[in-house]
Amino acid sequence: MFRIVTALALVSSVASAEVEIKLGTLAPKGSPWEQLLKEMGQKWSEASGGQVKLRIFPGGVMGDEGVMVRKMQVGQLQAASVTTIGLHDITPEPQAVNAPMGVTSFDELDYVMSRLEPKLDEALAQKGYIAINWSDVGFVQFFSAKAIRTPSDVKAVKLFAWDGDPKAVDAWRAAGFQPIVLSSTDVVPSLQTGMIDTVAAAPLYAFTARIYQKANKMCDLRWAILTGATVVRKDVWERIPVEVRPKLLAIARDYGKRIALEVRRLNEDAVSQMRAQGLEVVHAQDQAAWEKLGESANKVVRGGVVPAPFYDEVIRLRDEFRKGKR
Repeated sequence: MFRIVTALALVSSVASAEVEIKLGTLAPKGSPWEQLLKEMGQKWSEASGGQVKLRIFPGGVMGDEGVMVRKMQVGQLQAASVTTIGLHDITPEPQAVNAPMGVTSFDELDYVMSRLEPKLDEALAQKGYIAINWSDVGFVQFFSAKAIRTPSDVKAVKLFAWDGDPKAVDAWRAAGFQPIVLSSTDVVPSLQTGMIDTVAAAPLYAFTARIYQKANKMCDLRWAILTGATVVRKDVWERIPVEVRPKLLAIARDYGKRIALEVRRLNEDAVSQMRAQGLEVVHAQDQAAWEKLGESANKVVRGGVVPAPFYDEVIRLRDEFRKGKR
Protein backbone atom coordinates (compact mmCIF):
# COMPACT_ATOMS: atom_id res chain seq x y z
CA MET A 1 0.00 0.00 0.00
CA PHE A 2 2.87 2.38 0.92
CA ARG A 3 4.47 1.73 -2.47
CA ILE A 4 1.22 2.56 -4.29
CA VAL A 5 0.78 5.82 -2.36
CA THR A 6 4.41 6.75 -3.01
CA ALA A 7 4.05 6.01 -6.73
CA LEU A 8 0.88 8.10 -6.94
CA ALA A 9 2.62 10.97 -5.14
CA LEU A 10 5.52 10.83 -7.59
CA VAL A 11 3.14 10.87 -10.57
CA SER A 12 1.26 13.81 -9.05
CA SER A 13 4.54 15.67 -8.43
CA VAL A 14 5.67 15.24 -12.05
CA ALA A 15 2.28 16.31 -13.38
CA SER A 16 2.20 19.42 -11.20
CA ALA A 17 5.69 20.37 -12.43
CA GLU A 18 4.57 20.47 -16.07
CA VAL A 19 4.45 24.08 -17.24
CA GLU A 20 3.06 25.33 -20.55
CA ILE A 21 4.35 28.73 -21.60
CA LYS A 22 2.52 30.54 -24.39
CA LEU A 23 4.84 33.06 -26.03
CA GLY A 24 3.68 35.81 -28.37
CA THR A 25 5.84 37.72 -30.85
CA LEU A 26 5.51 40.01 -33.85
CA ALA A 27 8.23 38.00 -35.61
CA PRO A 28 6.66 36.86 -38.91
CA LYS A 29 5.86 33.18 -39.26
CA GLY A 30 8.78 31.43 -40.93
CA SER A 31 11.20 34.25 -40.10
CA PRO A 32 14.62 33.56 -38.53
CA TRP A 33 13.33 34.96 -35.22
CA GLU A 34 10.45 32.49 -35.11
CA GLN A 35 12.59 29.54 -36.20
CA LEU A 36 15.17 30.17 -33.47
CA LEU A 37 12.46 30.58 -30.84
CA LYS A 38 10.98 27.24 -31.88
CA GLU A 39 14.42 25.63 -31.63
CA MET A 40 14.79 27.11 -28.16
CA GLY A 41 11.45 25.62 -27.17
CA GLN A 42 12.55 22.20 -28.33
CA LYS A 43 15.77 22.49 -26.31
CA TRP A 44 13.73 23.50 -23.27
CA SER A 45 11.54 20.43 -23.62
CA GLU A 46 14.59 18.18 -23.85
CA ALA A 47 16.44 19.84 -20.96
CA SER A 48 13.37 19.68 -18.70
CA GLY A 49 12.44 16.11 -19.56
CA GLY A 50 9.21 17.35 -21.11
CA GLN A 51 8.18 19.31 -18.02
CA VAL A 52 8.27 22.67 -19.81
CA LYS A 53 6.37 23.23 -23.06
CA LEU A 54 6.92 26.44 -25.05
CA ARG A 55 4.24 27.34 -27.60
CA ILE A 56 5.10 30.11 -30.06
CA PHE A 57 2.43 32.45 -31.46
CA PRO A 58 4.18 34.46 -34.23
CA GLY A 59 3.18 37.17 -36.65
CA GLY A 60 1.18 39.30 -34.22
CA VAL A 61 -1.67 36.78 -33.95
CA MET A 62 -1.81 37.68 -30.26
CA GLY A 63 -1.98 41.39 -31.09
CA ASP A 64 0.63 44.11 -31.18
CA GLU A 65 3.27 44.37 -28.48
CA GLY A 66 1.11 46.47 -26.16
CA VAL A 67 -1.70 43.94 -26.42
CA MET A 68 0.69 41.05 -25.77
CA VAL A 69 1.97 42.75 -22.63
CA ARG A 70 -1.59 43.25 -21.42
CA LYS A 71 -2.33 39.59 -22.13
CA MET A 72 0.70 38.63 -20.04
CA GLN A 73 -0.58 40.83 -17.22
CA VAL A 74 -3.89 38.95 -17.11
CA GLY A 75 -2.37 35.51 -17.72
CA GLN A 76 -3.58 34.88 -21.28
CA LEU A 77 0.09 34.78 -22.30
CA GLN A 78 2.94 33.72 -20.07
CA ALA A 79 5.79 35.14 -22.16
CA ALA A 80 6.59 37.40 -25.08
CA SER A 81 9.51 38.28 -27.31
CA VAL A 82 9.14 42.00 -27.77
CA THR A 83 11.17 45.05 -28.60
CA THR A 84 11.96 47.68 -26.00
CA ILE A 85 8.92 49.56 -27.31
CA GLY A 86 6.73 46.77 -25.96
CA LEU A 87 8.84 46.44 -22.83
CA HIS A 88 8.10 50.09 -22.14
CA ASP A 89 4.57 49.02 -21.14
CA ILE A 90 6.23 47.01 -18.35
CA THR A 91 9.09 49.33 -17.43
CA PRO A 92 10.77 52.15 -19.40
CA GLU A 93 14.46 51.63 -18.60
CA PRO A 94 15.38 49.26 -21.50
CA GLN A 95 14.39 51.85 -24.10
CA ALA A 96 17.27 54.10 -22.99
CA VAL A 97 19.57 52.06 -25.22
CA ASN A 98 17.47 53.05 -28.25
CA ALA A 99 17.83 56.83 -28.00
CA PRO A 100 18.07 58.48 -31.44
CA MET A 101 21.64 58.92 -32.70
CA GLY A 102 22.90 57.40 -29.43
CA VAL A 103 24.43 53.96 -29.95
CA THR A 104 25.59 53.87 -33.57
CA SER A 105 27.58 50.64 -33.93
CA PHE A 106 27.31 47.02 -32.82
CA ASP A 107 30.60 47.31 -30.93
CA GLU A 108 29.12 50.18 -28.92
CA LEU A 109 25.94 48.19 -28.35
CA ASP A 110 27.80 45.11 -27.09
CA TYR A 111 29.86 47.24 -24.72
CA VAL A 112 26.84 49.08 -23.33
CA MET A 113 24.62 46.01 -22.96
CA SER A 114 27.31 43.86 -21.32
CA ARG A 115 27.40 46.40 -18.48
CA LEU A 116 23.75 47.43 -18.39
CA GLU A 117 21.95 44.08 -18.63
CA PRO A 118 22.00 43.27 -14.87
CA LYS A 119 20.32 46.61 -14.12
CA LEU A 120 17.75 46.05 -16.87
CA ASP A 121 17.07 42.52 -15.58
CA GLU A 122 16.47 43.94 -12.12
CA ALA A 123 14.12 46.65 -13.42
CA LEU A 124 11.98 43.97 -15.09
CA ALA A 125 12.15 41.64 -12.09
CA GLN A 126 10.75 44.38 -9.88
CA LYS A 127 7.71 44.47 -12.19
CA GLY A 128 7.24 40.70 -12.03
CA TYR A 129 9.07 39.53 -15.17
CA ILE A 130 12.19 37.49 -15.85
CA ALA A 131 14.28 38.54 -18.86
CA ILE A 132 15.57 35.23 -20.17
CA ASN A 133 17.55 36.84 -22.99
CA TRP A 134 18.32 40.12 -24.74
CA SER A 135 18.90 40.47 -28.44
CA ASP A 136 19.05 42.82 -31.41
CA VAL A 137 16.38 43.75 -33.90
CA GLY A 138 18.72 45.96 -35.92
CA PHE A 139 19.46 49.57 -36.65
CA VAL A 140 16.32 51.54 -37.43
CA GLN A 141 16.38 53.25 -40.82
CA PHE A 142 13.73 55.25 -42.65
CA PHE A 143 11.75 53.42 -45.35
CA SER A 144 9.66 55.95 -47.25
CA ALA A 145 7.73 56.59 -50.43
CA LYS A 146 9.56 59.91 -50.81
CA ALA A 147 13.34 60.16 -50.57
CA ILE A 148 14.67 61.32 -47.20
CA ARG A 149 18.19 62.76 -47.36
CA THR A 150 18.31 65.66 -44.90
CA PRO A 151 16.45 66.56 -41.71
CA SER A 152 14.42 69.12 -43.64
CA ASP A 153 12.88 66.25 -45.64
CA VAL A 154 11.22 64.71 -42.59
CA LYS A 155 8.68 67.54 -42.30
CA ALA A 156 6.89 66.34 -45.43
CA VAL A 157 6.46 62.66 -44.52
CA LYS A 158 3.69 60.82 -42.68
CA LEU A 159 5.60 58.67 -40.22
CA PHE A 160 4.21 55.61 -38.46
CA ALA A 161 4.46 55.90 -34.65
CA TRP A 162 3.64 53.12 -32.19
CA ASP A 163 0.55 53.71 -30.09
CA GLY A 164 0.64 53.41 -26.32
CA ASP A 165 3.62 55.70 -25.71
CA PRO A 166 2.60 59.38 -26.00
CA LYS A 167 6.02 60.66 -24.87
CA ALA A 168 7.74 58.79 -27.71
CA VAL A 169 5.31 60.48 -30.10
CA ASP A 170 6.27 63.80 -28.52
CA ALA A 171 9.93 62.96 -29.18
CA TRP A 172 9.18 62.41 -32.88
CA ARG A 173 7.41 65.77 -33.00
CA ALA A 174 10.30 67.47 -31.21
CA ALA A 175 12.56 66.23 -34.00
CA GLY A 176 10.27 67.73 -36.64
CA PHE A 177 8.40 64.61 -37.78
CA GLN A 178 4.66 64.36 -38.36
CA PRO A 179 3.85 61.07 -36.56
CA ILE A 180 0.69 59.08 -37.29
CA VAL A 181 -0.11 56.93 -34.28
CA LEU A 182 -1.22 53.37 -35.16
CA SER A 183 -1.06 49.81 -33.93
CA SER A 184 1.99 48.02 -35.31
CA THR A 185 -0.30 45.44 -36.90
CA ASP A 186 -1.80 48.24 -39.04
CA VAL A 187 1.47 49.33 -40.65
CA VAL A 188 1.16 47.49 -43.97
CA PRO A 189 -2.56 48.28 -44.55
CA SER A 190 -1.88 51.94 -43.71
CA LEU A 191 0.96 52.07 -46.23
CA GLN A 192 -1.35 50.64 -48.85
CA THR A 193 -4.05 53.23 -48.20
CA GLY A 194 -1.61 56.13 -47.96
CA MET A 195 -2.43 56.93 -44.34
CA ILE A 196 1.32 56.73 -43.74
CA ASP A 197 4.22 56.84 -46.21
CA THR A 198 7.23 56.34 -43.92
CA VAL A 199 8.23 53.65 -41.43
CA ALA A 200 11.28 53.63 -39.18
CA ALA A 201 12.27 49.97 -39.12
CA ALA A 202 15.20 47.57 -39.18
CA PRO A 203 15.86 46.25 -42.72
CA LEU A 204 15.08 42.62 -41.89
CA TYR A 205 11.66 43.54 -40.52
CA ALA A 206 10.99 45.82 -43.49
CA PHE A 207 11.83 42.89 -45.76
CA THR A 208 9.87 40.13 -43.98
CA ALA A 209 6.82 42.38 -43.47
CA ARG A 210 7.05 43.65 -47.10
CA ILE A 211 7.14 47.27 -45.97
CA TYR A 212 9.63 48.09 -48.73
CA GLN A 213 7.09 47.29 -51.45
CA LYS A 214 5.26 50.56 -50.72
CA ALA A 215 7.97 52.49 -48.89
CA ASN A 216 10.62 51.71 -51.50
CA LYS A 217 13.32 54.23 -50.54
CA MET A 218 15.64 53.58 -47.61
CA CYS A 219 17.77 56.31 -46.07
CA ASP A 220 21.10 54.75 -45.08
CA LEU A 221 21.22 56.72 -41.82
CA ARG A 222 21.33 54.67 -38.61
CA TRP A 223 18.71 56.60 -36.65
CA ALA A 224 18.71 54.31 -33.60
CA ILE A 225 19.42 50.76 -32.54
CA LEU A 226 16.34 48.68 -31.70
CA THR A 227 16.77 45.91 -29.16
CA GLY A 228 14.40 43.56 -27.42
CA ALA A 229 14.04 40.78 -24.91
CA THR A 230 12.16 37.60 -24.24
CA VAL A 231 10.38 37.90 -20.92
CA VAL A 232 8.46 35.39 -18.83
CA ARG A 233 6.06 36.15 -16.01
CA LYS A 234 7.98 35.65 -12.76
CA ASP A 235 5.21 33.62 -11.12
CA VAL A 236 5.14 31.23 -14.10
CA TRP A 237 8.94 30.95 -14.16
CA GLU A 238 8.92 30.02 -10.47
CA ARG A 239 6.54 27.13 -11.20
CA ILE A 240 9.41 25.48 -13.08
CA PRO A 241 11.42 23.16 -10.80
CA VAL A 242 14.26 25.13 -9.26
CA GLU A 243 16.90 22.72 -10.53
CA VAL A 244 15.63 23.08 -14.12
CA ARG A 245 15.58 26.88 -14.30
CA PRO A 246 19.37 27.40 -14.68
CA LYS A 247 19.42 24.97 -17.62
CA LEU A 248 16.58 26.77 -19.40
CA LEU A 249 18.11 30.17 -18.69
CA ALA A 250 21.47 29.05 -20.13
CA ILE A 251 19.72 27.79 -23.28
CA ALA A 252 17.75 31.03 -23.61
CA ARG A 253 20.85 33.20 -23.18
CA ASP A 254 22.67 31.16 -25.81
CA TYR A 255 19.77 31.59 -28.24
CA GLY A 256 19.68 35.32 -27.50
CA LYS A 257 23.29 35.57 -28.67
CA ARG A 258 22.57 33.39 -31.69
CA ILE A 259 19.57 35.51 -32.64
CA ALA A 260 21.65 38.69 -32.34
CA LEU A 261 24.43 37.37 -34.59
CA GLU A 262 21.99 35.92 -37.11
CA VAL A 263 19.90 39.08 -37.21
CA ARG A 264 22.97 41.24 -37.82
CA ARG A 265 23.90 39.09 -40.81
CA LEU A 266 20.35 38.88 -42.11
CA ASN A 267 19.80 42.64 -41.89
CA GLU A 268 22.65 43.07 -44.39
CA ASP A 269 21.24 40.32 -46.61
CA ALA A 270 17.79 41.90 -46.44
CA VAL A 271 19.09 45.17 -47.89
CA SER A 272 20.70 43.29 -50.78
CA GLN A 273 17.51 41.35 -51.49
CA MET A 274 15.31 44.44 -51.30
CA ARG A 275 17.63 46.33 -53.66
CA ALA A 276 17.33 43.46 -56.12
CA GLN A 277 13.55 43.93 -55.94
CA GLY A 278 13.58 47.68 -56.54
CA LEU A 279 14.51 49.29 -53.23
CA GLU A 280 16.42 52.56 -53.67
CA VAL A 281 19.08 53.25 -51.03
CA VAL A 282 19.28 57.00 -50.44
CA HIS A 283 22.44 58.51 -48.95
CA ALA A 284 21.89 60.67 -45.88
CA GLN A 285 23.40 64.13 -46.13
CA ASP A 286 24.62 66.54 -43.44
CA GLN A 287 25.47 64.17 -40.58
CA ALA A 288 25.84 67.09 -38.14
CA ALA A 289 22.27 68.19 -38.83
CA TRP A 290 20.99 64.66 -38.22
CA GLU A 291 22.85 64.52 -34.91
CA LYS A 292 21.25 67.82 -33.93
CA LEU A 293 17.86 66.34 -34.82
CA GLY A 294 18.61 63.43 -32.52
CA GLU A 295 19.48 65.86 -29.74
CA SER A 296 16.12 67.57 -30.20
CA ALA A 297 14.31 64.24 -29.83
CA ASN A 298 16.42 63.24 -26.83
CA LYS A 299 15.36 66.32 -24.89
CA VAL A 300 12.02 64.52 -24.63
CA VAL A 301 13.44 60.99 -24.44
CA ARG A 302 15.61 61.80 -21.41
CA GLY A 303 13.28 61.98 -18.46
CA GLY A 304 10.17 61.65 -20.61
CA VAL A 305 10.37 58.34 -22.43
CA VAL A 306 13.05 56.86 -20.14
CA PRO A 307 14.38 57.74 -16.69
CA ALA A 308 17.17 60.32 -16.93
CA PRO A 309 19.70 58.23 -14.91
CA PHE A 310 19.40 55.31 -17.35
CA TYR A 311 19.70 57.58 -20.37
CA ASP A 312 22.78 59.21 -18.84
CA GLU A 313 24.33 55.81 -18.09
CA VAL A 314 23.90 54.66 -21.70
CA ILE A 315 25.57 57.81 -23.01
CA ARG A 316 28.33 57.53 -20.40
CA LEU A 317 29.08 53.93 -21.38
CA ARG A 318 28.94 54.77 -25.09
CA ASP A 319 31.40 57.64 -24.62
CA GLU A 320 33.59 55.44 -22.42
CA PHE A 321 33.78 52.91 -25.24
CA ARG A 322 34.57 55.58 -27.85
CA LYS A 323 37.31 57.04 -25.67
CA GLY A 324 38.85 53.61 -25.09
CA LYS A 325 38.68 52.79 -28.78
CA ARG A 326 40.62 55.93 -29.63
